[in-house]
Amino acid sequence: MTSKSAAAAARATVYGYPRQGPNRELKKAVEGYWKGRVTADALRGTAAELRAANWRQLAAAGIQEVPTGDFSLYDHVLDTSVMVGAVPERHREAVAAGALDGYFAMARGTQDVAPLEMTKWFDTNYHYLVPELGPDTAFAAGSGKQVAELKEALALGLSARPVLVGPVTYLLLAKPAPGVAADFDPLTLLDRLLPVYAEVLADLRAAGAAWVQLDEPALVQDRTPAELNAAARAYRELGGLADRPQLLVASYFDRLGEALPVLAKAPVEGLALDFTGAGAGNLDALAEVGGLPGKRLVAGVVDGRNIWVNDLGKSLTTLGTLLGFADRVDVAPSCSLLHVPLDTAPERDIDPQILRWLAFARQKTAEVVTLARGLADGTDTIATELAANRADLASRAGSALTRDPAVRVRTAAVTEADSRRSHAYPDRAAAQRTRLGLPLLPVTTIGSFPQTGALRAARADLRAGRLDTAGYEDRVRAEIQEVVTFQEKAGLDVLVHGEAERNDMVQYFAEQLTGYLATQHGWVQSYGTRYVRPPILAGDISRPAPMTVRWTEYAQSLTGRPVKGMLTGPVTMLAWSFVRDDQPRADTARQVALALRDEVRDLEASGSAVIQVDEPALRETLPLRTGDREAYLAWATEAFRLTTSGVRPDTQIHTHMCYAEFGDIVQAIDDLDADVISLEAARSHMQVARELASHGYPREAGPGVYDIHSPRVPSAEEAASLLRKGLEAIPAERLWVNPDCGLKTRGWPETRASLESLVSAARTVRGELSSS
Repeated sequence: MTSKSAAAAARATVYGYPRQGPNRELKKAVEGYWKGRVTADALRGTAAELRAANWRQLAAAGIQEVPTGDFSLYDHVLDTSVMVGAVPERHREAVAAGALDGYFAMARGTQDVAPLEMTKWFDTNYHYLVPELGPDTAFAAGSGKQVAELKEALALGLSARPVLVGPVTYLLLAKPAPGVAADFDPLTLLDRLLPVYAEVLADLRAAGAAWVQLDEPALVQDRTPAELNAAARAYRELGGLADRPQLLVASYFDRLGEALPVLAKAPVEGLALDFTGAGAGNLDALAEVGGLPGKRLVAGVVDGRNIWVNDLGKSLTTLGTLLGFADRVDVAPSCSLLHVPLDTAPERDIDPQILRWLAFARQKTAEVVTLARGLADGTDTIATELAANRADLASRAGSALTRDPAVRVRTAAVTEADSRRSHAYPDRAAAQRTRLGLPLLPVTTIGSFPQTGALRAARADLRAGRLDTAGYEDRVRAEIQEVVTFQEKAGLDVLVHGEAERNDMVQYFAEQLTGYLATQHGWVQSYGTRYVRPPILAGDISRPAPMTVRWTEYAQSLTGRPVKGMLTGPVTMLAWSFVRDDQPRADTARQVALALRDEVRDLEASGSAVIQVDEPALRETLPLRTGDREAYLAWATEAFRLTTSGVRPDTQIHTHMCYAEFGDIVQAIDDLDADVISLEAARSHMQVARELASHGYPREAGPGVYDIHSPRVPSAEEAASLLRKGLEAIPAERLWVNPDCGLKTRGWPETRASLESLVSAARTVRGELSSS
């Protein structure tokens, strides 16, 4: 096919779409079901209505092939586990008793059964449920969800393409099941899994699918020859099936690298590639492999993970080059639009001039449609859109919001000494022991306590003007007093104020820093029914005034025990925001670090002996390619140290990380030079403690003994058992006792019971250590 005919055939499509609905209807329905207020049929009905509304909106906007199967009640990887019958033994009874309850038991656990482990989906802030597999795993096809959702779209008269997690990525994301040898490789199950995928593909073809998309984002990471051979075998087998739809193999989040020639040669009809950010390298790589003759190329030229308007002219240039590489070039975002908010239209509090710079899911859909039309029919047909786009880009580039000369002068003056503590850790540890006087195995929490309905209602009343600032702050003080009183009574050693005044650990700070924009409706799914509103990092960052000091001072006035000052670290402030794309991230991180450094110093000056700077996103933001990691970790760890290094040696600096694979960054954790680190460990059975020990980590650590993302209340003996495992790796004088993460999403009854279990477990193990 010629470039001209390839252009004429161009269509607009997307890989996936936000699930929650314009008013988070899905969250409300799922949580209502958990509480017994919504029936199973009503929940399924709400989900079906949301899917249909999404498809209709996409089709009306000009998307010519809508995705199906990407919608999920909790997580699409969990859906894949159900599709292939990979249900852990401990969940089979719940699944047999009821499909929905069994599904949610795998996601959240029950009082009697632990959930699947949860971790980050590549380098995003979305969390997936990790499949548990072993040599005895018996797969079985269950394509009911995938077939039903395809039929729903077809019944609306739409052209639809089912989207599945590909078999290679599914196995590469899995881990050995409990009781299975740690060195078991789930990829050895590929030959057992492929016939199940073949059955699902046949079912989808019978239901009317012309194309099926198989997502293989794991192939953008560094892969061994054995893993690449497995990918080649998988798609040779699936491509060789007689009873199947046409196959589109999709990758995203980075360049495909050495996997590109493997997939280019595979007997599949199409590839979908990312051409934004780190994925831009796919353009040269396609030329090196001789293009994709005879295949369909879906070109991800609109950034599906950030919220800035697309440079349409630049994207058209990329698309024009790609026309020579494939028989048909379609236009798409770089990945599922799951990772951005739904629509900019409801954002009434953002200056209309600035709103022009932003593109959420609906605006990105319009960009994709415009680009496809310009590619197919010529740029003259989109001249108006191109002119408006150039004006929007120029408006942002010339805005005073993006540049603050004072911030840039301060940032340029930073020296290497500014990011180093004045004393070595052994001297600091001695000074801190003298100042704090803590017992062996000190018990603390990560920071937040339950955000009650009354507290959320007070915040809503304040926004609506039904409650004045003084009245709202009285309620916050009452909440802080309750939190501190409970911790003292329960027997915790280092307390927190509970963060009653905070709406979100990033948004709260963003709203008090210059250079950030906050949305009112920009919800993005983090996991399950947990949605966040990432702020928008639009310009240079500074701190006009203290942000946390008065609430921390108030909490400290209520107790003689140390109360931690609580901050979100610079890397997480970037990772959980939509970050600016007009300067290097290292420069932005340094600006944020300097603003937070001022806050740390003010907390110390006000009397805080313990200050925690959370960096849960340090591992999440790790580049997918090994060769890109050294530079990232250098600026990321420097930004943390720049935040924390201005304090006295007897001020104890904590940090916290959760729900990620930490083995890849143990050296970086060491390089942070924090005095104490708390980490998620309950679901992974203290794996991180063993990783720290193997590295020779020299400072104090609190591997979590309470999984806060499950409603389960751990018993004192369960927590004590995990503590004993922790002691196998970390000496008692350096081991802390804490939950995996903050308690914001939990209720007060389970929080009280769980923390009482932790205190009891710590006392039991202290006694065992004393007697031994």
